[in-house]
Amino acid sequence: MRYFILILCITPLLFGCKSSKKSQDAETVGYQPQPGQKLINRMGDTIVPVILTEAEWKQKLSPEAFRVLRLKGTEAAFTGELWENKKDGLYTCAGCGQVLFSSSAKYDSGTGWPSFFRPDDDNLIKRDTDYHVGYPRTEVMCARCGGHLGHVFEDGPPPTGLRYCINSVSLGFVESKQ
Repeated sequence: MRYFILILCITPLLFGCKSSKKSQDAETVGYQPQPGQKLINRMGDTIVPVILTEAEWKQKLSPEAFRVLRLKGTEAAFTGELWENKKDGLYTCAGCGQVLFSSSAKYDSGTGWPSFFRPDDDNLIKRDTDYHVGYPRTEVMCARCGGHLGHVFEDGPPPTGLRYCINSVSLGFVESKQ
């Protein structure tokens, strides 16, 4: 019994888990663009960061999009509008409209979330390690607004071997005109 209590006490310290529901719900995205920060896309263009207050984000986003993008939530698998989308086009950040992924890099991973083997521009995706489920995962965020998108795993298809597992509610979609 004594060891069980010890494990309960040190597990949050070892794995970075939050000890209360309240602190998890109030947590915001770790990466936030800063005023005056310059983002450069792969073409060499300067991208202006989008910086809003929490109240402005709540007004701009649906409650579900706010929960996922700003509070690092996860939508239920197989429920998002874009996980089965097979149209040609570009996937954008639902928070700021920045282009993040192309349909040419999308594939069916069978997970129930839109999956991509590479971003459209590595410079516009930020990565960080999170421990929210008790073990390390690589979180991906929009570099322009800091919105939580999902995670990247090393079990994807060639040519990258990566699987960007992205919440559908974190994305917008612009269909190609043909």
